[in-house]
Amino acid sequence: MGAVAGFAAVDAGGFAYAGGWLNRWTDPESLTPSGFADRFERVYGHHDGFRRNHAKGLSATGTFASNGAGAAICRASIFQKGSVPLIGRFSLGGGLPDQADKPDTVRGLGLLFQAADGQQWRTAMINLPVFTDSTPQGFYDRLLASKPLPDTGKPDPDKLAAFLDRHPETVAAMKIIKAHPPTTGFADSTFHGLNAFYFTNSGGVRVPVRWSAVPQQVPEQQVTAPPHPTQGRGKDYLFDDLIRILARRPLTWRLVLTVGESGDPTTDATKPWPKSRRTVDAGAITITAVQTEAAGNARDINFDPLVLPDGISRSDDPLLSARSAVYAHSFTRRAEEDKSPSEVDVARVLA
Repeated sequence: MGAVAGFAAVDAGGFAYAGGWLNRWTDPESLTPSGFADRFERVYGHHDGFRRNHAKGLSATGTFASNGAGAAICRASIFQKGSVPLIGRFSLGGGLPDQADKPDTVRGLGLLFQAADGQQWRTAMINLPVFTDSTPQGFYDRLLASKPLPDTGKPDPDKLAAFLDRHPETVAAMKIIKAHPPTTGFADSTFHGLNAFYFTNSGGVRVPVRWSAVPQQVPEQQVTAPPHPTQGRGKDYLFDDLIRILARRPLTWRLVLTVGESGDPTTDATKPWPKSRRTVDAGAITITAVQTEAAGNARDINFDPLVLPDGISRSDDPLLSARSAVYAHSFTRRAEEDKSPSEVDVARVLA
């Protein structure tokens, strides 16, 4: 618990909104962190104490065992050979903390690496190979355009079509995503950082990098999820499966760093880098346990993508400043609210 309290200390001290993002808009209906949080609430409703996005989740604990290979491109102490503790969070996209698990809902994995020198690295990854939007405005507009209608449970087709007509980059990204159907659960999902960052090594050489967490556990049958995966299964089946697996054994992902080259986009997360790019296997992320969200664990951590150790710096991707600012505002808002019990209950599953 002492380590957890240390991880959360940065959050308790408040946030500096990055890149002047807060000051770029003054219209209450435009892109401010408060406006973003309000739009999530407009789409998903208000749920005291929960994150405005990725509301449903489980806290996790584990370690990162660096093999030392990452030190060739990054001087951060996390990549020196050895192990550091981490806190994680598995989640589903969207602002409904009690939503039913579905195979096509975006899955998230947030991680906080705690280096021995006191520096932290935080990252929030998802199981999509590219992001759906290239700008904060695109994400903001798509959020409302894709709001399900009460009578059908699906978005208004005219509003969604109008949005897609204005955003060909989202159409292209959706084609890539469709070509990568979801796996059977959290344990066999690959999680991607999506945004580009810059890594600098001890010699001062700087390179653009994206990263992924690649699962080392493979299901018995490599099949895509069936059309009605929840038939005969519980509402929380994705989380329940994760809980049961971790009760038997740890789960491991390889942290794979992809090194960009000149001309690779660093400002647009909807565009993949060529598959031929050099990769570095930096070590093993091992999750040993999950916990129902309660005070003192990942519930109280903001996975701000701009909390970075020396050796990792932000790129010019406009989503990074926006994410940092909105995450901070959401954290502050929910920290002032009473929190209802989490939907997912580890003790219930293991009883």
